[in-house]
Amino acid sequence: MPWILNSDRPIYLQLVEHLKYLIISGKFQSGDKIPSVRELAAEASVNPNTMQKALAELERENLVYTNRTSGRYITEDKTMLQTMKADLAKKEIKDFLTKMEHLGFQKDETVTILLELTKDEVPVLYH
Repeated sequence: MPWILNSDRPIYLQLVEHLKYLIISGKFQSGDKIPSVRELAAEASVNPNTMQKALAELERENLVYTNRTSGRYITEDKTMLQTMKADLAKKEIKDFLTKMEHLGFQKDETVTILLELTKDEVPVLYH
């Protein structure tokens, strides 16, 4: 997943969100060693100090821990990771429902469309 950063919000917060996504999606798994600050900064095209700030925030949230002799690792607390994944899913679904509401769909109409799509059927959007 590419690092898409914009100037409307602090870069380090966007880095935190992106790193959380990489953790939640399984690119970085529980107990994995993560790349160095410099490697991540180069990959994201940001200043290493900014990446360091993002990683410090992840440490503060207990998603990452530092082993002084060998680098940073993803938490081994799988319950925390599952909770984060569920919370992110709920947020994404709420955002989706809000967008559908702005398009003029009622929640029951949106659910019907989702059910149709999960059956691999093409939904009828217009009556």
